[in-house]
Amino acid sequence: MILDTHVDIRWPEPPDWTCESGMCVDLPRMRAGGVAGTVFIAFVPQGPRDFASLRAAQERAVAMLEHIRARADGATTHFCATPTEFEAAMRAGIPAVLSAVENGHAMGHDLGLIAKWRGLGAIYLTVTHDGHNALADAAKPKPHLGDGPSEHGGLSALGRAAIREMNRVGLMVDCSHVSKAGMMQAAELSRVPVAVTHTACAALHPHPRNVDDEQLDMIREVCGIAQVTAVASFLRPTGPDGTSPSTVEDVADHVEHAVRRIGIEHVGISSDFDGGGGVSGWMHAGEMQNVSAALRARGYGERELALLWSGNFLRVWRQVLRGAGA
Repeated sequence: MILDTHVDIRWPEPPDWTCESGMCVDLPRMRAGGVAGTVFIAFVPQGPRDFASLRAAQERAVAMLEHIRARADGATTHFCATPTEFEAAMRAGIPAVLSAVENGHAMGHDLGLIAKWRGLGAIYLTVTHDGHNALADAAKPKPHLGDGPSEHGGLSALGRAAIREMNRVGLMVDCSHVSKAGMMQAAELSRVPVAVTHTACAALHPHPRNVDDEQLDMIREVCGIAQVTAVASFLRPTGPDGTSPSTVEDVADHVEHAVRRIGIEHVGISSDFDGGGGVSGWMHAGEMQNVSAALRARGYGERELALLWSGNFLRVWRQVLRGAGA
């Protein structure tokens, strides 16, 4: 049961996803790759924090969530906002559409938007993207926006309030893109497990977007999940031409490191397709089985693959929903 938990969409003019679209993920490619469901992302790039820019960011996030929800017609595809709905669609053999928001910049200072996003079906919020925002420091600052190495020392007071509100309404905390200090603070503060939905292992390649072993240990401590993704530059260094020669075997290497460090129960896989993901052997949703084949060749069985592709994420998601309102 493959659930790809981080896939970007083209905006503001998304193509028709029900036919071959030229994107890495569309409905035909999901079916070809045996993908039961995809979390499509309402991504908001980091920008200035003036009133007009924040208003535009808020409007974009809501419009994208509404568009993603409308991708499911209720018959040939189902929109799912809970694990139970996703599993029902999977048993019926109907592809599932899910949604999430990437970059807390879209919230501005309005904590009420967190409940609104959840009401629209979003299942997680990625606290930052590249560039610091009002909630937290990013792993990759943006100097052209005035960012120094750190602005908040991790989370801001608003960021802490946002995590408490996310816990209350049942929106998963995604610490991808967040600085190490911010990620560690979020994991400690959250009443429920956190996720890092698209990353890789700094022990194998020290990219600023990757999590180090101390962060992996924290994820295990809070019963969270770290998901290895297909962004080539996260997996191996880039060469003189600015590209990384990463392959599906490099994805398997990073999965294995994380599993050895924190156990199979805290590791997952996601693509980040159409947002930078794609390595030789795994360039689109139709090639998902190549990842499974690479892991099977290393001794991973069907139970382990099920945990990596969806089981661990669903477990964290259920814990988040059970903790809502507590």
